[in-house]
Amino acid sequence: QVQLVESGGGLVQAGDSLRLSCAASGRTFSSYAMGWFRQAPGKEREFVAAISARSGRTYYADFVEGRFTISRDNAKSTVYLQVISLKPEDTAVYYCAADYTLYSDYLTPRRIDYRYWGQGTQVTVSS
Repeated sequence: QVQLVESGGGLVQAGDSLRLSCAASGRTFSSYAMGWFRQAPGKEREFVAAISARSGRTYYADFVEGRFTISRDNAKSTVYLQVISLKPEDTAVYYCAADYTLYSDYLTPRRIDYRYWGQGTQVTVSS
């Protein structure tokens, strides 16, 4: 199994940028497709972005509109989420998640497919 720890959240102003990190430990990180999700108060957890295990393929939720970029460094066992032009509606707890795969190009936006989750990092955007 793999353990995930997010970091990089905080209180920022609208228009600012942030880079969230998710450090993994345990099994070989490059065997996992990774995803970022977020959950705002009173709302369900929603998909933000996903990246394949080794091919670098990415996929984003429609609302991203080019403001979010997911990336990974398998040598550092870390996945990142770069966010620019933050908006108050981006306020949420951001979670990373891992889905074990044998396929280098596999990724998924489905929350149910991810077995391993971090504890989340809070992002609060003030207007």
